Amino acid sequence: MANQKIIEKKSTIVEEIADKMKSSASYIFFEYRGLTVAETNELRRKLRETGSEFKIYKNTLALRALNSLNVAINELEGPKAIAFGHEDAVAPIKVLSDFAKDHKALELKIGVVDGEITDQAMLVKLASLPSREGLLTMFASGLMGIARDFAICLDLHAKNLEENN
Repeated sequence: MANQKIIEKKSTIVEEIADKMKSSASYIFFEYRGLTVAETNELRRKLRETGSEFKIYKNTLALRALNSLNVAINELEGPKAIAFGHEDAVAPIKVLSDFAKDHKALELKIGVVDGEITDQAMLVKLASLPSREGLLTMFASGLMGIARDFAICLDLHAKNLEENN
């Protein structure tokens, strides 16, 4: 009877993990061994500020959840934590990457971003992207540059027409 209760508890945890993965824009597996409790709490706070969170689950349960979602990640060895990006897919990657710069114990391993399996090298590239606001600012300044150049061109053309008349 005890085994049945354990199996039910584990299947509930697997469903919880799968639900979190389905509802997240991204989820990233990372190593956390060596972080102190204070550092772990600081990381949780920083992730919460971006609408993200992290949980520590047993690898076997996380692999079962991945299998139920037909996600082929099999390289989970050793204790791993999972960061879930609920609102922004890149936000938890940036937070984890920035945190890893000061805390060598934290290491990004693999993740799923917008439904695509993302290896460690791609996670590093995503972490170096500017924020959404930064990208929008770059886009707006590019549009303003085009409008400015067009206005200058029209002004020069108008002056040229005035001189010829």
